[in-house]
Amino acid sequence: MAETSALPADMREALRAQERADIVVGIPSFRNAATIGHVTEAAAEGLRRNFPNMRAVIVNADGGSEDGTRDRVRASADGIPIVTGRYEGRSGKGSAFRAIFEAVTLLGARACAVVDSDLRSITPEWIARLVGPVIRGEADYVTPLYARHKHDGTITNTIAYPLTRALYGARVRQPIGGEFGFDAALARIYLDEPVWDSDVAKFGIDIFMTTTALARGVRVAQAFLGAKIHDPKDPGADLGPMFTQVVGTLLTLARNNVEVWRRVTGSREVPIIGEITPVEPEAVNASVRVLVEKFKAGAGEQDKTWEEILSADTREVARKAAETGNASAIGGRFWAKAVYEIVAAARTREETETLARALLPLYFGRVAALIGEMQGLDQAGAERVVEQQALAFEQMKPYLLERWA
Repeated sequence: MAETSALPADMREALRAQERADIVVGIPSFRNAATIGHVTEAAAEGLRRNFPNMRAVIVNADGGSEDGTRDRVRASADGIPIVTGRYEGRSGKGSAFRAIFEAVTLLGARACAVVDSDLRSITPEWIARLVGPVIRGEADYVTPLYARHKHDGTITNTIAYPLTRALYGARVRQPIGGEFGFDAALARIYLDEPVWDSDVAKFGIDIFMTTTALARGVRVAQAFLGAKIHDPKDPGADLGPMFTQVVGTLLTLARNNVEVWRRVTGSREVPIIGEITPVEPEAVNASVRVLVEKFKAGAGEQDKTWEEILSADTREVARKAAETGNASAIGGRFWAKAVYEIVAAARTREETETLARALLPLYFGRVAALIGEMQGLDQAGAERVVEQQALAFEQMKPYLLERWA
């Protein structure tokens, strides 16, 4: 384990008082008093109902909430032991997860599930599907599989899913979904990685976990969880910082794992836990006007960096699309090519956050284009568009290898 710790003394003592656990459910939080009670209740019921003969502990790693978040957790567990406290280290979801990983190790647990604190659609069955495969020895790492509105999960749809699939050869549909199950060995591996002063301590944590699992070759499965209903974010208004942290982490991991992914061709299906049933997710609003405005503004800000890292023909298309506000020019194959040029630049550039910011305007343009491509389509039709884009990433991977070399 790393020399520093994300567990403060009071949480460490509370965990020692529990002595041991078979299962840990971790809930990171920051100002989630309105939703975390429901999340805790569902987690506790899932543990009682599905693992009645196993000792379980719920660990809430909080970012310093002043709205009663931790009080709501304490009031909602109904018989399942709770350990809650303010994690230490950089503020962010990743630091909260680090505290949870440490708790898993300290308690000698066999398996852990982590769930977001803003969920409104979580059910007790989620815990069974995330933890069960690990307990039964069927998987080492379980990612979520949701029904999401076609305008939700835009970072996943445009880059996290297609790039992860093309690089590591596994069709993990929600690599940054927020809800995961994993065994204790992976928790220790995550703790030992020297990443906790990077964006992994923030929103880079999910893609770090999934990529590390894939690069290590552990057994991965997907758990169908139905609809994901949470506090949605408008991709134009809210997602810039998350994008740069996720993509910056993706780029660093691509540089570190080149010997793994350079040999991978095509992709394989990943086993699914639970029957996929039709679900109608809540609508998510996305403003194309805001996306196009951010595309145009960002293109001007990033022009100098584009000159350094993008090919001449990519720059020409991107600049013309930004000048005219024609986001539809940022099609799937063009987007894959631009992403690969940014990935290749990470081979020699340490500042992956700078590279991620250079890609951000094109992300806004791509999301605006994607909304147009999905217009009038139902969820199944929209999913086919996402799959076509992912296939384009696979087909164009030789271009990445050429640029990297």
